[in-house]
Amino acid sequence: MPLSIGVDGLPPLASTPGPAQDVVAPPARPAVEAPSGVEATDPATARTMPAAAPVRLQVPAIGVDSELDELGLQTDGTLEVPSSGFPAGWYTGAPTPGELGPAIIAGHVDWSGRPGVFFHLRELVAGDDITITRQDGTTARFRVTHVEQYVKDAFPTEAVYGDLDHAGLRLITCGGSFNRQMRSYDDNLVVFAELVDGDAAG
Repeated sequence: MPLSIGVDGLPPLASTPGPAQDVVAPPARPAVEAPSGVEATDPATARTMPAAAPVRLQVPAIGVDSELDELGLQTDGTLEVPSSGFPAGWYTGAPTPGELGPAIIAGHVDWSGRPGVFFHLRELVAGDDITITRQDGTTARFRVTHVEQYVKDAFPTEAVYGDLDHAGLRLITCGGSFNRQMRSYDDNLVVFAELVDGDAAG
């Protein structure tokens, strides 16, 4: 049963200035280690990087260049949401971008009637590049593998947040129709990407 995710439908949202965005949140956990004897099938995705907090997200194909706030879990187990339409935020309970496992970045599709940082996320396609600048001065470059849209009640928690044998990235926002009564979108949009290159600091 997927955990409730809060970027769009949290109970406290009435106190926020813009629409919420439900995002199913994963349980807090440390970065995972590679399964014994298992390697990524693509040599490019087999590399990983040491832990380092992400500070900037760039997605040239849709004109995104955003700083990154830190996101945790709220007391009800839902993912904390960015405080406004910009910037996006990264989930500190998951691996950092470039580490083994799925790094998680969430952002609003809109806010107070205006486009949010991930307004154009649905336009990404396989092969598009995503660059993460990290606090230690390194850069992690990812490539989109696919984009999926899920009904929130059937959010595939394991597919999005489950263990990986490579360094992955998920960009998450809301999608589908907006339910004005519930002040929430019906779906979640998830961009899946894999690490293809990591620069050394200095």
